[in-house]
Amino acid sequence: MPYTITPTAIPEVLILEPKVFGDARGFFFESFNQRDFARATGLNVQFVQDNHSRSCKGVLRGLHYQIQHPQGKLVRVAQGAVFDVAVDICKNSRTFGKWVGIKLTEENNKQLWVPAGFAHGFIVLSDSADFLYKTTDYYAPQHEGCIAWNDPTIGIDWPLAQNGIDVPQLSAKDLKGEKLTDV
Repeated sequence: MPYTITPTAIPEVLILEPKVFGDARGFFFESFNQRDFARATGLNVQFVQDNHSRSCKGVLRGLHYQIQHPQGKLVRVAQGAVFDVAVDICKNSRTFGKWVGIKLTEENNKQLWVPAGFAHGFIVLSDSADFLYKTTDYYAPQHEGCIAWNDPTIGIDWPLAQNGIDVPQLSAKDLKGEKLTDV
């Protein structure tokens, strides 16, 4: 199996650690294999879109979600480091409003499976970061929403001060993020 799978405090959110093969020349790892992903997770998902973003230190993207056409996401960092967060926004879920976060880096090669029905966001901890993610549905801006990154009812413990970040940089869209209780 090319992955080690670790459930998080929210069992539907999974950490995938690929087997990395390296020597003096560099390294190789399979970042995704449909058959092995299905065997390891029990999930039969089909990815329809790959995305790549580059951001500088202190940029916070999220917490994004799509009510219609919800997207499952398999996320990883190719360069740099981020703190990545998934928030359960499925109203009938026993973990509604709960969050999990993990540091994803180019060194640890970890990936996070964020199921459909979750809000997702990350903050860049390194000088810059290249963030890659596969999605199970297409981007539908007319159905996109944003929860405020600092919503006190969720209480995400973003690692700002310990990474030399005073105030995160947000897009105009993310500045308008709503409280979870209002979405």
